[in-house]
Amino acid sequence: MKEIQLGLKENWKQFTLLVIINSFVGGMVGLERSILPKIAEVEFHIAAKTAILSFIVVFGIVKAVANYFTGALANKVGRKNLLIIGWLFGIPVPFILMFAENWNWIVAANVLLGINQGLAWSCTVVMKIDLVGEKQRGFAMGLNEFAGYLAVAVVAFLTGWIASEYGLRPYPFYIGVVLSLMGFFGSLLLVKDTKHHVAAETGSSKIPRLNNIFWQTTWRDKNLGSVTQAGLINNLNDGMTWGIFPILLASKGFSLEQIGIVTAIYPAVWGVGQLFTGTMADLFCKRNMLFLGMLLQGIVLIALLFATTMFHFIALSILLGWGTAMVYPTFLATVAENTHPQDRAKSLGIFRLWRDLGYAIGAILTGIIADTLGLSASILIIGLLTIASAMIIFYRMKCFNPASLHSGKPIIA
Repeated sequence: MKEIQLGLKENWKQFTLLVIINSFVGGMVGLERSILPKIAEVEFHIAAKTAILSFIVVFGIVKAVANYFTGALANKVGRKNLLIIGWLFGIPVPFILMFAENWNWIVAANVLLGINQGLAWSCTVVMKIDLVGEKQRGFAMGLNEFAGYLAVAVVAFLTGWIASEYGLRPYPFYIGVVLSLMGFFGSLLLVKDTKHHVAAETGSSKIPRLNNIFWQTTWRDKNLGSVTQAGLINNLNDGMTWGIFPILLASKGFSLEQIGIVTAIYPAVWGVGQLFTGTMADLFCKRNMLFLGMLLQGIVLIALLFATTMFHFIALSILLGWGTAMVYPTFLATVAENTHPQDRAKSLGIFRLWRDLGYAIGAILTGIIADTLGLSASILIIGLLTIASAMIIFYRMKCFNPASLHSGKPIIA
């Protein structure tokens, strides 16, 4: 058998393929990003923010659970097999969105979409980390998340534009049919499993095994726990942005096409920015990257309350995207950096469980606050929570010190 080598250069063909596959995964989320709240109001006459955001709640919970099981099963079932299964759940989604007769159909589609995202996105993350080894994890995660979230932005813009030109349904969702079929057949026919790369790295790793992977990743380990809470808060504010942002813009008189532009800019900057921030995470202290990124997000969210013009919203969307770009690949690289190769998939699954529960918590919280106290109050509270998360990172995390791995002591003092 050919000798297994770790590294981006050594595995560039499979790595590039996984980047492309993940862009298809991201595009599936972009289908809903700019037009689903409008469909709720126009076609199903749903006015309550909590009801409109129900699809995000369901999506977040299901994706979070799927993330956990991907991590738990990755070593047993195989990364490639889970990736293929994830796409099987994604194929029906655009058809359900096209032909939904009531809001329950939309919610059901988001159950399938959550499983698709949890299995497929998690597998591409784990497989890329398997391929590149220790030196370029930040860059690898930057490329992965760049592909995924740029696709979110592109598809969000396209669906908003198609909806403004040809109507809310069915035409915007034809994109999803193409994406899901290409993702499935690309995974089935071209992707190779990375179990041999895991075995190769296991033989040389100096990182100790975690005693209790769930609780150490969740909170007890200072680095892993700080990353996990920040991931939850990050997706909590993204869940708010996903659901509330189009409603806020509509309330200020912006057209559907303008809403599509603004809601696409945020994930576009988030996606493209990770090409740079992923590499920065390999060069600089990850704690500082995470602190500054979360702090910037919190400040921008509060600044949204004072925005009035298209220029204001575009500028703030750019800053919010950059703040998110600073933390997203850094989250994953930090978890990988602090875990043994045999623990990594499960620890990443647990981190992503809590991170994506943030979607559900954010949608519920912001929906309740928006319905009771108004949109401004929900945005203010989420902004303050994001700043608090940055403070936890600043005071609890330490920069990773590889020397501590040789002492037999825990990674984090």
